[in-house]
Amino acid sequence: MAERYKNYIGGRWIEAKSGRTFENRNPANRRDLIGLFPASGAEDVDAAVSAAKNAFAGWRLLPAPKRGEILFRVGDLLRKRKEEIARAMTREMGKILKETRGDVQEGIDTAFYAAGEGRRLFGETTPSELPDKFAMSVRLPLGVCALITPWNFPVAIPTWKLFPALLCGNTVVLKPAEDTPHSAVKLFEILEESGAPPGVANLVHGSGEIAGASLVRHPDVTLVSFTGSTAVGREIAAVCGQSLKRVALEMGGKNAQIVMEDADLRLALEGVLWGAFGTTGQRCTATSRLILHRDIRKELTEMLVARAEKIKIGDGMDETVEMGPLINEAARKKVHGYVQIGKDEGARLVAGGTIYEEGEWVHGYFYRPTIFDQVGPKMRIAQEEIFGPVLSIIEIKSFEEAVEALNATPYGLSSSIYTRDVARAFRAMRDIEAGITYVNGPTIGAEVHLPFGGVKETGNGHREAGTTVYDIFTEWKSIYIDFSGKLQKAQIDSVE
Repeated sequence: MAERYKNYIGGRWIEAKSGRTFENRNPANRRDLIGLFPASGAEDVDAAVSAAKNAFAGWRLLPAPKRGEILFRVGDLLRKRKEEIARAMTREMGKILKETRGDVQEGIDTAFYAAGEGRRLFGETTPSELPDKFAMSVRLPLGVCALITPWNFPVAIPTWKLFPALLCGNTVVLKPAEDTPHSAVKLFEILEESGAPPGVANLVHGSGEIAGASLVRHPDVTLVSFTGSTAVGREIAAVCGQSLKRVALEMGGKNAQIVMEDADLRLALEGVLWGAFGTTGQRCTATSRLILHRDIRKELTEMLVARAEKIKIGDGMDETVEMGPLINEAARKKVHGYVQIGKDEGARLVAGGTIYEEGEWVHGYFYRPTIFDQVGPKMRIAQEEIFGPVLSIIEIKSFEEAVEALNATPYGLSSSIYTRDVARAFRAMRDIEAGITYVNGPTIGAEVHLPFGGVKETGNGHREAGTTVYDIFTEWKSIYIDFSGKLQKAQIDSVE
């Protein structure tokens, strides 16, 4: 009999009030039922928000260093249970163990980073323009924060939001993706064990259309932090705009790697293989376009096709497997649909392009690594986010043309250039329209102590990770202390 999991509300594990559930299955083997999870509705969301609101009064007054100590314990527990959580995550969402271990490590790093910020969380002091007057600014928590997270990094992304929000003195309600509820349960088991007070962190499972929408619209939610598609992000922004609710969005990408004629081709090859086919291409930072100088296009394309066709596909639990399944059947249909679009647009399919159903893998959502050559910068496969193992090769004649091609999409998350020319590298850093630029590295591999986010339709200006995430989860307050003993008027000319 399938195990039944619960929501975590007010420090207790409870079922959805309706009693309804949804299934969670292994994408590498859909016969493997992981468990049944609560199909929460508006009443469950209301209970979670109410618990968070009630807990806020006490949590915000707990000194930030003490909040940091709890997060340090969370990091230590994550480290001790890293392998267990990684294996649960691979079973749940499919990416290989090497990557799920890295996913948990991001959570560990974020916990320790946030714990340290508990003794920093700096404001600013500055001289006043008037005598015997002191001026400073401090950070204050916002209140109840709604966190809505995707399935592709089911530990890392929730922790990128959850830990800074808690460190700043907010309380939270997390609504994880329907495809990865088990990973969220593992994370909240650790939060509970760490000693986080009841109601400070709450977990509500369910669909985006019902549970997610109820959370976004709830009048007691002060901030919504969302990672997911640009289409859904637009809807959330519109709803939040009606009530002037703060919203932080991290959305789609159409990332490109430029390889110039002077590049180390073997290094560039390793980078694009990892960037395009790591996590089966299911990263917002995945390399979806490869922009090649015409002098090396043929050579690097041949090298790439030869290597891509040797990638071992299968269950990520097997340490020898290099690429796991897509997350579900809808995702596979979308990828396959874009392959047909590419063919119809006149791009040349040089690798993959077919569903992978060999042997035992007939029960999973596998797809072969796919490469298109002769792709025009304006083709749909070069413009739209596919979110799968599909790479489009675009040929250019100059550095300037390469940057123009890279910038010619609605997105601007991650970017990469391979070159030995330091002048080109610095011009790329200046001229590429993206929140992240790598030089001689792939488009994936962000580190938790640097800002993460993008421009254009990738986000709405906020940056997660690093110190910048604390600007999302705090309100600035300016404070003036006048100890002159008389009325002083700033900006008003005095008459002697």
